[in-house]
Amino acid sequence: AAELGGERGKDVTTILGPLARGFGAALRGTHAARRASGEPRPSSRRAVAAAIDRVADAFFAVDVDTGRIADANPAAGALLGVARDGLLEREAEGFVAPACRGAWSTHLDAMSEGAEPRRFRTELQDAGGSRVEVEASVTRFATRKRTLALVVARPVAG
Repeated sequence: AAELGGERGKDVTTILGPLARGFGAALRGTHAARRASGEPRPSSRRAVAAAIDRVADAFFAVDVDTGRIADANPAAGALLGVARDGLLEREAEGFVAPACRGAWSTHLDAMSEGAEPRRFRTELQDAGGSRVEVEASVTRFATRKRTLALVVARPVAG
């Protein structure tokens, strides 16, 4: 479309950019993409874990102390361009756009200290470098051994 726009090609790119990113995010969230990035866990797992695997939104649990991904669902794998099992133990911040990393850390730190769920917009970056703006929510989950930030991310439409 930008090529057909001639002299106004740059304007066309600017105007259609958010639409193209939203379309790309929708494609990454299709059933086929989720299937390619990791099948849901066997149903022998607890019902909650099995349900999270089937949710269309990206879900990942981040160990607050290490910053590493402790768990994820297939939709997170599809969104980030990595098979779900390939996400495990990777630095979560590596999938956050560089300009958003400071705010990301601030939200996770505030949640882990105050235990209040937080909602915010950020940009994630997949393994190929493509960025997608998401609406994220983060909730604290603490066990005796560690504290996890439970992140749910949904691509922002257009």
